[in-house]
Amino acid sequence: MELSPAARLLLERRYLLPGETPHDLFSRVADAVGGPARSREFFSLLSDLLFLPNSPTLMNAGTAGGQLSACFVLPVEDTLEGISRSLAHMMLVHRSGGGTGFSFGRLRPRGDAVSGTMGVASGPVSFMRVFDAATGAVKQGGRRRGANMGVLPVSHPDIEEFITSKQDGSLSNFNISIGIDTRFLHCLRAGRDYDLINPRDGSVWKSVDPGSLWHLAATSAWATGEPGMLFFDEINRRNTTPHLGPIEATNPCGEQPLYPYESCNLGSINLARCIRKHDLDEDLLITVVRCGIDFLDAVIDVNRFLLPEIRDRTLATRKIGLGVMGFAEALIRLDMSYASDEALRFAGNLMGKIQAAARERSEELGVEKGSFPAIEGSIYSGDMRNATVTTIAPTGSLHLIAGTTSGIEPVFSFAYTRTIDGERVSIVSDLVGELLPETAGGRDVAAHVRRWGTVEGLPLAAHTRDLFLTATEIAPKYHLRMQAAFQEHVDNAVSKTVNLPESRTPDDIARIFSLAHDLGCKGITVYRYRSRSDQVLSRGCDVCIVND
Repeated sequence: MELSPAARLLLERRYLLPGETPHDLFSRVADAVGGPARSREFFSLLSDLLFLPNSPTLMNAGTAGGQLSACFVLPVEDTLEGISRSLAHMMLVHRSGGGTGFSFGRLRPRGDAVSGTMGVASGPVSFMRVFDAATGAVKQGGRRRGANMGVLPVSHPDIEEFITSKQDGSLSNFNISIGIDTRFLHCLRAGRDYDLINPRDGSVWKSVDPGSLWHLAATSAWATGEPGMLFFDEINRRNTTPHLGPIEATNPCGEQPLYPYESCNLGSINLARCIRKHDLDEDLLITVVRCGIDFLDAVIDVNRFLLPEIRDRTLATRKIGLGVMGFAEALIRLDMSYASDEALRFAGNLMGKIQAAARERSEELGVEKGSFPAIEGSIYSGDMRNATVTTIAPTGSLHLIAGTTSGIEPVFSFAYTRTIDGERVSIVSDLVGELLPETAGGRDVAAHVRRWGTVEGLPLAAHTRDLFLTATEIAPKYHLRMQAAFQEHVDNAVSKTVNLPESRTPDDIARIFSLAHDLGCKGITVYRYRSRSDQVLSRGCDVCIVND
């Protein structure tokens, strides 16, 4: 089993049980999920680092807790009792290692009347701060900080306060995203005023200029990296179970739209391990896809659900999300620049094959074991075991264990230092030593990359420089077109960040938001380099922190 020092350290600090080795961990997970019939096959899949499931499965499979899902959405009702209940449920999820998403859109706005009292409502953002404080007190699975997604519909009267809610450095345990609807986009394009609606009674609170809201969101994202955008028109247009109603929230990183109390299990294929002799081994890829679908579906059956509501909602749809990691490494090994039309075509073809094979296997499982109970009224006309089968997750910790690049992101830096539970680990991509020359123009290439994280400034051939572009060196249109190329063949959504250099402006970000929607993305996150003091990743010799 090939594990880097950083991977071994991360496993020791976050995943291994007392006295456990990495081999023991993968054996524990394979036995718990696969049982006698499939444990050997699943162990090979995991130990060869061809596929890894989400962190709660690695942490909890085969233990007394046994909660294996990563993604949850919880409801937030407009009553103190409902809010308190959601808060308690959130803490249970975080303690088990899961992350939670919420739509705060049902809460009445700040200053609205509260029946039965002489007081007025304090609004959604005030309650988000309560949820944030509670999250800070509960580590996920006792091993990592909890994570939340807070969503507010753009039509909510408190939307301006929400957009700027993280500019003071608060809500550190939340990602925040604006829920964009079709009516807003129509008003934005037509230059017409947009009505903000009180969710308590449906009355118009006030009318605003949608262009001003759009610019405010872009300016805030320029300053802090948030809010992101969730395009619920696109999310619900492609919802596989529309008869269950509209979806209003996602998990913390935005890749998993879910109904209230629904949960989902994610797993990612290591594409870099599917490259053999400078070509994609399609037979191996399809084998891993089919085995990955079997694994994730089996997780549902051995999972221990925290609440009856979560069990009922999850079993009704049996959603799973198979995705990929190591995409950027795979491109480099295939001699393709991330910022190229060739890479975009490859991405679409690749994910199309994965989606087709995943759907095919879920259909076979539907025939063998039965379709998901809520299939009547869904988009499917025949058998299907799972309402969704594909998701592109960020693989924040998994890619480090697998020794590859994260999700479908380009390489952020080819050299960096990570701090894992207080211990600093220097990481230089294997690609540097394998594929770059030792010197260029008399300069030590590896030393340059270790210092700066990039080949920029080295006298290398143009194609080599294009091959080793880092995330901030890639034009936004290629970030967005790559996200769209994957989204076309993904049931759920795609976690992807458009990383920008410091010099970009709020107007640039506003255009990125618009293009993301035009390309059919379900959401968009933008981050301008050094726009936050707690930046997780820095290039070269700067320190970054693992907190996922």
